[in-house]
Parts: sequence; C-alpha cells; structure tokens
Amino acid sequence: MSGSNFIGGQRSATGSVRLQSLDARTGEALPQAFAQATPEEVDAAAQAAEAAFAEYNAMAPQRRAQFLDAIADQLDALDDTFIATVCRETALPAGRIQGERARTSNQMRLFATVLRRGDFLGARIDRAQPQRQPLPRPDLRQYRTGVGPVAVFGASNFPLAFSTAGGDTAAALAAGCPVVVKAHSGHMATAEQVAEAIERAVVATGMPAGVFNMIYGAGVGEALVRHPAIQAVGFTGSLKGGRALCELAAARPQPIPVFAEMSSINPVLVLPAALQARGEPVARELAGSVVLGCGQFCTNPGLVLGIAGEAFSTFLTALGAQLADQPGQTMLNAGTLRSYTQGVQRLHQHPGVRHLAGAEQTGDQAQAQLFQADVSLLLNGDALLQEEVFGPATVAVAVADEAELRRAVQALHGQLTATLIGEPEDFQRFAALVPVLQRKAGRLLVNGYPTGVEVCDAMVHGGPYPATSDARGTSVGTLAIDRFLRPVCYQDYPDALLPDALKNANPLGLQRLVDGQHNCEALA
Repeated sequence: MSGSNFIGGQRSATGSVRLQSLDARTGEALPQAFAQATPEEVDAAAQAAEAAFAEYNAMAPQRRAQFLDAIADQLDALDDTFIATVCRETALPAGRIQGERARTSNQMRLFATVLRRGDFLGARIDRAQPQRQPLPRPDLRQYRTGVGPVAVFGASNFPLAFSTAGGDTAAALAAGCPVVVKAHSGHMATAEQVAEAIERAVVATGMPAGVFNMIYGAGVGEALVRHPAIQAVGFTGSLKGGRALCELAAARPQPIPVFAEMSSINPVLVLPAALQARGEPVARELAGSVVLGCGQFCTNPGLVLGIAGEAFSTFLTALGAQLADQPGQTMLNAGTLRSYTQGVQRLHQHPGVRHLAGAEQTGDQAQAQLFQADVSLLLNGDALLQEEVFGPATVAVAVADEAELRRAVQALHGQLTATLIGEPEDFQRFAALVPVLQRKAGRLLVNGYPTGVEVCDAMVHGGPYPATSDARGTSVGTLAIDRFLRPVCYQDYPDALLPDALKNANPLGLQRLVDGQHNCEALA
C-alpha cells in the first residue's frame, strides 16, 4: 500500500498533509499513512473522470457488465489479511466483514445482470406518422444515458457495501458514469485495498483509465462537489453532512442532484394482539435488532410505539431486561462513540423522557439503552424524538388509543422503514395506518425487523426527507441505477446515428415500447 490517491489509473501524493488510519479498538496508529488530496489532485481526479466519460458511457452494456463482474471477482479474491485490516479499522467482527464482502461483490454482479437485461435503458419509439392530420408526427425515440461523472462519499458503518465499491459506485458504473470516490477517513486502509481491486479490474477489462478515481482527505469533499465535471453525488451519512452537500450542489452555477441517505429512526409499531400473543418473543427479537452491529445501521429501530396498558408495560419491562443484559460493544471509531454518548445524554436530560434500562454510558464501549418518552413530544413537534441516535438505543412511546397512534405516526418525519408487529386481527383493526405509513417511509415491514436490507430488484432503501434528500430514489437494489441516468430523445435521426438501443434492427435484443406496445422485434 502506498497511501496515495487514485487518479486516472495512476497514484498521486503531491501534498504534504498525511492522514493516519487507526485501530478502532485501541486507538493505536496503523502502519500506513495516507496523502490528503491537494486542490490540484481533486481537480485532476474529476478531470480524469470527465475524460473517461464519453468512451465509457458509449460502451455496449455487455462490456460494462464484464467490468462489474471483474470487480466482483477481485473483491472475492481479497484474502484474510484484508479481512483483518477491515476488522482493525472498524471493530466489526470477521464474520460480518466476510458477509459484507459477499454482499458487495453480489451487488456488482446484480448490476451486471441489469446491464445484460437492458431494461434500464427504457427504450421508447414513436414512429413517424407523415399522414397524420392536421400535422404529421415526427419519428421520436427515447432512451436513458449516464448523467456524467459521479462523486461518491464512502460511509462509516458499511466499509464495503456503502463505500469504495459499494452500492453508489456500482449503480454509477452500471449507468455509464465514471466515479470519484471520497474515501471515508475511518477506514482508509480498507478503501485503498478495495480501490486496488477495482483498478485491477479496470486493467483486466480494458476500461478507460479515469473510470475510477479515489481521493483522501477530510476537507476535499467540498471542492469535489463544486467541481464542474461532477454531475451527481451519492452520499450516506449524517443529516448535517448530507444537508451541507445538498446546499453546495444547489449553489453551483450548474446545480446538480445529491442523492443523500441521512437520518431515520425507523418506527416499530407493536400492536395489541401481538403483545398479548407473543410479547416476550417480540421483545427479544426487537432487542436483537436494536443492538445488532452495535446499533450502527441506518435502519436501526430507534422508536417503538404501542397503546398504553398492561400488555405494553409488560412488553417494555421485557425489552428493558433484554437490552440491559447486552454487553457493551466497541463502535466504529471514537467520533461515533462520542456522538452516541451525546445523544444518550440529551435523552437523559430531557424532562419528558425517562430512562428505563441500560448501564451508564462510560468508558470506551457503547451500552444498550431503553428510554420512554411522553407522546406529547411527538405530537407537539419536539425535535428530540425525531433525531437519530446512532447506536444501540431506542425510545418507547405509549399512546392512549388508536386515534392517538395515528396522530403520532402522522407527526413523524420521513423514514427509511416503518414496521408493524401484529396478528391478523391487528391488521384488520389498524388497516387505516398503512396509507399513513406509506406517506412516511420507503419500506414497510410486517412482523420483521428493519436491520436487514436485501439487495434485489424490488428493494427500496430510501424515503421522504430527512431519511433521504430525494424520496424518488433508492440506494439499494437495481432501481438505484435510475439516479444516475437521464432521458434523451432523438427526433427524425437517421438510423446509423442512433444509439443501438433505438436502432431499427434492435441489435441489443431489447423489449422496447414501440407505438405504445411492448415489442422485442426489429423494425422495418
């Protein structure tokens, strides 16, 4: 490892600032230092991506699919030394990292499948009608093409699946967009080894050198988002960070979209019949979801809603016992632990919140916590309950009845997920909640827990603000490619000048919408 930036197929370290990777458990400096990108290197990386765009975007989908498959193969080939590096930088266990590596390579292969399938192109053809009265119709043909170079910000909590070769990178590359990744400062050695794997795939498949670039540095993100070559941004992180990027992008002479996943408390509604039938198992399962991965999931259940009464009180006692019994866990880094500690302190200090369970938050490990808040905090718009506490903590709220439960859900901000735990009679009784939840969240669950995001065609990992900056997209699943595509229409173009997706012969074998009907055939 050289600790230098990846720019246009070369390594660069012209600046004097060096950044240190740390062991997440001990705080000990790891052997490798990394060169913070200079303004000139940020510019060079963006320019390299721009120089690669025309060639890469014009490639047949099959060629880009080969590239993504090659990246997946290179990721799978990373050995136990790599796994050990990730574990040291993040304090995540080896089993978790091995599973995340498989998810990361599998989502590359899934996007390769999307490319071979071809439906992402959205080909539509309305053939000319020269005899139409009172005016003839021209020949109109539409497909979707990449927007241009994409800036991707690595996430702290998923060092593989949401970082250098994560979902944003996979979707952008699938769309035909070169990327400039801003490596996360919490796992720079991990990022370097992943970037080297991508570079090997670039060379093996003959991709243009600037299709992948990566830079280091805490202060380089602003310059990257402002760069005129960058045409979209993918981000996973805090609400504060995501808002800052959105404002930077909007203030550019040419504003660009920012697809930011930011903040969600992922409400879980535990309904009365379910509590009567299986309250203790639900408490055990929910506690497992709260503490999974030390609560460092964007889908961590941070709010539990139930109707006040003996069943809900018994359930909270069981949930508190489960959480109190959990051992402390090491968080991703000192900054994450500090933020968690501050969030827990704010809950302790609020007069409308009482602490139900959990050891005192001291030392270098995060302790699981359960709080109960008065429903008035939700109904009156108190910001505290709407703020994500990133870590193994959750807040319970008891409502008086069905009507107050509905009002509490209506008071929630946008979410990634919303969950109903219930029995058949609950779903009949509370059916009117479903349209309300649909307005609030991108994924609605029944009798499951949100800390598990399947990578597939139907998944939505997004939601209304502040869960994301744009509820029309998803950062997980094949629909994620849509964020980095734009439609283009060709009017009366000669066949030879059309992209393959729109040519009469249909050389890609696509199912196209032709004159309002789906059609796989060549056109006369």
